Amino acid sequence: MNLTTPIPLSFETERFLIRRYSIFDEKVLFHAARESIAEVFEFLPWCHPDYQMNDASEWLDSIQPNWKNGSAYSFGIFSKDGTEFHGGCSVNQIDEHPIANLGYWIKTPSTGKGIATEATIGLARFCTEKMGLQRIEIVMSVQNGASKAVAEASGAQFEGRARNRLLLHGKRHDAFIYSITPADYKQGLPPKPDQPKPPTAT
Repeated sequence: MNLTTPIPLSFETERFLIRRYSIFDEKVLFHAARESIAEVFEFLPWCHPDYQMNDASEWLDSIQPNWKNGSAYSFGIFSKDGTEFHGGCSVNQIDEHPIANLGYWIKTPSTGKGIATEATIGLARFCTEKMGLQRIEIVMSVQNGASKAVAEASGAQFEGRARNRLLLHGKRHDAFIYSITPADYKQGLPPKPDQPKPPTAT
């Protein structure tokens, strides 16, 4: 993706500072991952039971190169003063249209506080206003109820169920597809409660 102006390294929401990860975030990332394995591993295989400090370090080393070549933009979600780490959000799979995939995760002690929803709304707005994306997709396993709830609360529009869209731990998963476009902001986010809902997972 070619951009005429540099992408800002951070932005703020009502409660949080959302900034590009630094190589110095390895300890907070490592500890957050370790305490979240039981809840996160099923749908995000990177957060596995053998996760070590070097896993955090190696991934953080990829942030700046990916940012530079425009393949992915990954952010940490921090308290406004930068002292508490809550999780992460990112955009990747960016193509020429331009469309991107948006993802998020929250460490277990910080769940249930609307953090992922607030970060998703902020990042989606950032993507349309600062990156010029015309469409943002949120894709999750039909079994991932927590992620589905975040997508709905953030104002993403449900578009359908894609068969065998994901492969997690060697198992095929159907996926729910949601999207956000710049026009959605003109209507206001989150959406009115009459938004169509996906079918119950089976």
